[in-house]
Formats: sequence, C-alpha cells, structure tokens
Amino acid sequence: MFSYFIRRLFFVIFVVWGVTFATFFIAQVVPIDPAVAALGDNAREEQIQEFRERYGLNKSKPEQYLIYMKRLFAGDLGNSLRTQRPVLEDLREFFPATVELSVAAFLVALALGIPMGIWAAIRQNSSVDVGVRVLALFGGATPVFFLAVLLQYLLAQRLELLPVQGRLDGFLFPPPRVTGMVGVDALLARDWTAFFDSLKHLILPAFVLGAFSAAILTRMTRATMLEVLSQDYIRTARAKGLAERIVIFRHALKNASLPVLTLLGGLLGGLLSGAVLTETIFSWPGIGRYVTQSATSLDFPAVMGVTLLVGLVYALINLITDLLYAFLDPRIRYA
Repeated sequence: MFSYFIRRLFFVIFVVWGVTFATFFIAQVVPIDPAVAALGDNAREEQIQEFRERYGLNKSKPEQYLIYMKRLFAGDLGNSLRTQRPVLEDLREFFPATVELSVAAFLVALALGIPMGIWAAIRQNSSVDVGVRVLALFGGATPVFFLAVLLQYLLAQRLELLPVQGRLDGFLFPPPRVTGMVGVDALLARDWTAFFDSLKHLILPAFVLGAFSAAILTRMTRATMLEVLSQDYIRTARAKGLAERIVIFRHALKNASLPVLTLLGGLLGGLLSGAVLTETIFSWPGIGRYVTQSATSLDFPAVMGVTLLVGLVYALINLITDLLYAFLDPRIRYA
C-alpha cells in the first residue's frame, strides 16, 4: 500500500507541475502586457520598465518560468489587479465559501443519488424504476440557471420559505471567522441563530448545484447495481436463503461501489470548480464568482491563481479516490 501511495503521489506532483506549466504558457500567449495591465494605461514608460525588471518580465521565457516557480514555492501568486491585494489572500477569503457550498451540494447528491439508484435497480422495470429514471433525466437535462431561477421564484418569492441570495440575513452579525465557512464558524461559536440562518441560505444553492451530480450518480448506481445483481454469487446468496437486505447491502452494494467511488471523486472536483453559475445567481461569495469578476476585469494573476488552486484540489481528490479504491479492492495496488 505504501509503494502504491508513493506512485500515486508522484503522479499528483507531475499533474500539478503540468498545471503550473500550462498556466504559465497561457499567460504568455494572452495578448495582454502584464506590466501595462498592472500599472494602467496612464503609466509612464519608466514605471513600466521598472515593473518588468522587478518581476523579471524582461528576461527569457525559461528564466521567467523559473522565477514564476520560485514565487509559487514561496506562496506568492502575485497581486490581484482588481482587488489590489495578494491573490493568496483573496483565495483564503473566498475559497472556504466555495468549499462550504460544494460539500453541501455533494451531500445532496449522495443523499439523493445513491438511494434512488439502489431503489431503481431493486425494482427494475417497475413504475418506481421508470419514475427514478425520469427524475434523473430531468435533473441531468435541466440547466443550472433555469433550475435556480425556478426554485427562487417558487420557494423564495411565492412561498417565502427560503432566502433568495447571500449567506446570512442582513440584520445578523456573522460569527467570528475561524474556517471561513459561516455555518461551521457559527457552530463553533455556538451562535445557533446564525447557524440555522446559514443553513436556510445554503439549501437552495446546494440543491441547485447538486441536482446534476445527483442525476449522474443515480444513473451510475442503478447501472452498476443491475450488473452486480445479475452475477452468479448473488443468485447463490439468495438460493442460500439470505435476507434480501443482506444480499443488497452486504454483497451487492460493496462491489457496485467501486465504479461509483471513482465517479464521486470527479463529481466533488467538478462541484468545487463548477460553481460559477450557482455562485453568481445566488450572490455566493466564493471563488467561482471571484474568478468570473476577475476574468471580466482582465485580472490575469487572479485567474491563474484560481486555476492553480482548482488543479491542485482536483489532483488531491483523485489521490484520495485512488487510495480508497485500492483499500476497497487490493488488486488495484498490484496492477
């Protein structure tokens, strides 16, 4: 297991290095002078030359890449042209909100997708199976912006059950910042009013963001369960008189979980990086909204910083998924 971990860790390092190289290459081909973009169109030529010398922009491309990597190892992602703050500081402020939303959406997908997939597989070709497949098709085919606007209109404006936007009501003071996730910070501070209010604000965006993943997960769980339930050892277990719940949850679900586990890693990574529309619609102050505003302002250091962060998170999630896969199926370690 240790050698397998080392091999996967080297692969992650290689992927992260590839992301740094890709972001540096993209920065070179974008037709924007970083010195002019940072100083503005009214900057004097002397100021622009001084900026280029300070950041090594007048050196050759390989030298610039080495300087770029040296700054990355020092935790320097540059300064945002829009917020005029270090990009790392911006990421520390906005990323926890995205993690909070993405984890909640992931839990929504798990809570809906896996039980519905199992239920549909057990009741194959019944009305339950057809209903689940129709719901999964609806969830997968409905655009995020349409579902968000529809739910905002029904649940927030017409029925007034849930808030439309934001993370807390305007009249509430946010809890002391510890993790940057309002719900967790409120829980740590035992501020129950803020905690339950943050949950109310989280329900709609988490459901909207998790609906597509739930649909994919439902279809994958149903397909893998059907494949496993047709195996000979399942028929043998039933012939021995085992209870159906033991056959399903002890024998079938464990083997059906391996492909689903691979999918879960990709879904979580996609939720962390794909919350742009949801964060914009619900005014959720995460990195999706941050990178959208940065891109429209030609704030390239901020866009590169978010790209690096998302690439790193993707690689780490894949590493964890691979380790879990190897734990559940030891044959993977020796492949």
